[in-house]
This record gives sequence, structure tokens and C-alpha cells, in this order.
Amino acid sequence: MTRLDIFADPVCPWCLIGKVELDRALESRPDHPFAITWHPFRLNPTMPPQGMDRVAHLRAKLGDRAADAARALAERAAALGLTLNPAPREPDTTDAHRLMHWAGLEGAQTRVMSALLRAHWQEAQDISDHAVLARIAKGAGMDPALAARLLASDADRDEVAEREAHARARGITSVPTFIVADAHAVSGAQPATLWQQVIDEIMAASRPD
Repeated sequence: MTRLDIFADPVCPWCLIGKVELDRALESRPDHPFAITWHPFRLNPTMPPQGMDRVAHLRAKLGDRAADAARALAERAAALGLTLNPAPREPDTTDAHRLMHWAGLEGAQTRVMSALLRAHWQEAQDISDHAVLARIAKGAGMDPALAARLLASDADRDEVAEREAHARARGITSVPTFIVADAHAVSGAQPATLWQQVIDEIMAASRPD
């Protein structure tokens, strides 16, 4: 197997696009070699616990570029057949990343990330809400009661923060960032065709002469 480490935040629109593109490549190559691990990286590490109005946040962050960014996102999403209905508030994703951490212990990370992205970007749900996160845990095959108890505590808050700090120390500054085989970095929402090419090259290199 080949490691594919993905640094992502469910409030990042290009993480949604990037995952859809990657998923389509993986579906087209069912014998792909990737063993995927998702890693925490908050796009907005100073976001207050109660979150912010999404439009106000985007204007504060992007200024005059906000409208162009929204248009580019809508066009890329439409090209993939995605209908966007984002949450009205930009949430703090610390607890979402804690849930992802626990999902990693149960082999449920990709299911949880898929649900987090869908909840935030297509179902207008607040993914900082513990009830929402518990439902996502249940849908991914995890124990929702245990997830709720852990979310109500400070369990693994420091662990997630340390993992994010380590990513930044490695030079990761944006998401999504993909690290292939712990050696090759790929940034941004790459098209499925690129991932198909990467998979084909890895598979070809692994075949005996």
C-alpha cells in the first residue's frame, strides 16, 4: 500500500472539491494502492467557539476578492454536479477535527469527512454543534453516545492541536494538501485525471519486470 496523507478542513470549499475529484479517481481505479489518513488543519485557527456569520467572515478575509472566489467555487462545483447550500455561520472546527481523530482509531475517517463536508456545504448544518457531530458519528458506524461524551470533555484537544502544529512546522500552509508516500506534496483541488495518472504510475512501478 502507498500512504496518502490528506490535510484538510471541512469548512474549506476546495477540500470538498478536492475530495470529490479524488473519490472519482479512486472509483475508476478500484485496485488503487492508497491507504488514506486524514490530518487536522484548521483553516481559521482563531475562529471564536461560537463561529461567525459566513458572509461577514468571507468579506473580512477576502475583501474585494470574495465575490470572485464565490463565483469560481460555484462554477467548479456545478461542473462536478454539486449543489452548494453552505451553513450560514462559519464554525470553529476544533471539535470536528477531534471527531476525525477518533474516527481514525476506528477506520471511519473517510466516512466522517464525507459527512462533515456534506453537512457544512450541502445541508447548511453547524458542524460545531455536538448533536450534529454525534449524528455524523452514528452515520459513520461509530458510537454516538461515546462521541457525545468525548465531545463534552476536553479529550484529545491537545493531541489534535499538536498534530496541526506539526503540520504547520512541516511547511503546510493551505488545504487541501496531499502527501503521497511521505515524499511528494500535491496542493489544491486537483482533477480526477491527475489522481488517475498518479495511481497508474504507482501501480506500474510496483509491477515486476
